[in-house]
Amino acid sequence: MLAGEIGRSSAENGRLIKKFEAELTMKNFLDALVAVLAGNALYYLLMPHLPIAARHRLFAEDWGLVVDFVICCVIFAAVKYARRDEH
Repeated sequence: MLAGEIGRSSAENGRLIKKFEAELTMKNFLDALVAVLAGNALYYLLMPHLPIAARHRLFAEDWGLVVDFVICCVIFAAVKYARRDEH
C-alpha cells in the first residue's frame, strides 16, 4: 500500500493511481500542445525577419525546422517551469 493510504484496498489504490496517471498525462499533453502552437505562431511571426537560411521551406528539412524546434522547446520548458509548483 502507499504511505498514508492505510485502510484502502488495492483496487481503490489502483484506481487512484490510474486517475493520477491520467491527469498527469493530460497535463503533459496540454503543456506540449501549448508549446507547439505558441512556438509555431512565434516562429511564423519571426520568419520574415530571420536570415534566409533560418527560414523553413515547404516539404524540406532545413535550418528553419531546427529554429522552430528550439523555439517550441524553450516555450515547453517555460511552461513546465511556470507549472512546477502545481500538484
